[in-house]
Amino acid sequence: MQSPHPQRAAPAPVPSAPSAPADPPRVPAGSIVCLALAAFGSGVSQRLNDALLPQLGAEFSVTLGQAAQVTSLFAIAYGLAQLFFGPLGDRYGKYRVVAWCSAACAISTLLCGLATDFTLLRLLRALSGITAAALIPLAMAWIGDVVRYEERQPVLARFLIGQILGVSAGVWMGGFAADHLSWRAPYLLLAALFAAIAFALFALNRRLPAQARATRRGSGSALGRIASDFGHVLAGRWARVVLVCVFLEGMLLYGPFAFLASHLHDAFGLSLSLAGTVVMLFGFGGFAFALGSQRLVAGLGEVGLAGWGGVVMAASLLLVGHAPAWEWAVPGCFGAGLGFYMLHNTLQVNATQMRPERRGAAVSAFASCFFLGQSAGVATAALLVERLGTAPVIAAGALGLLVLALAFARLRSHELRGAAAAS
Repeated sequence: MQSPHPQRAAPAPVPSAPSAPADPPRVPAGSIVCLALAAFGSGVSQRLNDALLPQLGAEFSVTLGQAAQVTSLFAIAYGLAQLFFGPLGDRYGKYRVVAWCSAACAISTLLCGLATDFTLLRLLRALSGITAAALIPLAMAWIGDVVRYEERQPVLARFLIGQILGVSAGVWMGGFAADHLSWRAPYLLLAALFAAIAFALFALNRRLPAQARATRRGSGSALGRIASDFGHVLAGRWARVVLVCVFLEGMLLYGPFAFLASHLHDAFGLSLSLAGTVVMLFGFGGFAFALGSQRLVAGLGEVGLAGWGGVVMAASLLLVGHAPAWEWAVPGCFGAGLGFYMLHNTLQVNATQMRPERRGAAVSAFASCFFLGQSAGVATAALLVERLGTAPVIAAGALGLLVLALAFARLRSHELRGAAAAS
């Protein structure tokens, strides 16, 4: 499952060909670290409710599937809002928009912690999804603006340590709060974190060189510019392939993922805090990938990373869903995270290069498809869990991910061979 070297370039107009600023601007130390902290907050917000679902069900007298709406509504709002924040980042400055949205996240998360009934909580979770929508995709697009293509995949992997740890921390915080605190406590803590991140981002934005704060002005109405930007992105065949793949990835992984903690709790009698701690190892698998990303990229290439990532992820999820004892879920969750980030990071680096001249819109379209896939996955999984149970749903997601990863690896191999022949 080896591949051509991932950094092999082809000249325009081949859609997958790398292009980067000839002389990328020097940015202040800590600028990417602060973006990683924003990604951490986004990751916490995404997965905060996974281990809280049983407590939310009991608190508000709803079923487990109904309680999962706090996750699916967040993902739907998050995905749809991408369609607006990408062009806004291109027009007003990506770093500045991330800073403003971090401040908005602090407010919306605080309101979630103060919600008085389940209907209001669902609405506020949707608002949280909107405010968090800009953070990761615009940060990725900004990195694409200031980092050369041949250096970009390891840099993106290190940036995503923030999101990776955030996903883990979100599951763990939810589980700990379910057993020892009120479900409101993690929301209040996260709101304070977002406020501190926003302050740091605003301070760094003032220190960025002009090239790193560049904006792109356009004519016509705002909706017209948005339609034009996304039409430009979707015109590329490879862009459409990447967007469909990331939608399916989000659906097949995060539908079952939302019920992993509940599966360990129901199948093995683990406390929700311990179940959340085990699922937290998913993030440590991603962390291991981030630390070894440069060596893995050099050794496997994009095709190998995608294909083997699918194999590792599918085997690991099957282990979690059908383990004879809960201890088997420890390597299972770790391996699932490692495999996922092998595949997802490869998709991400392709997303930053789908349309460099509309990078904000392109990466936001990518994130939109990913989170709309998640929302579809959680909604579908919630229906199936109530009828079939958690283990079959986890198995179905694992097999689907395997097929998807191998199909993308094959398509990417053909794309790279075509680019090499054109050069």
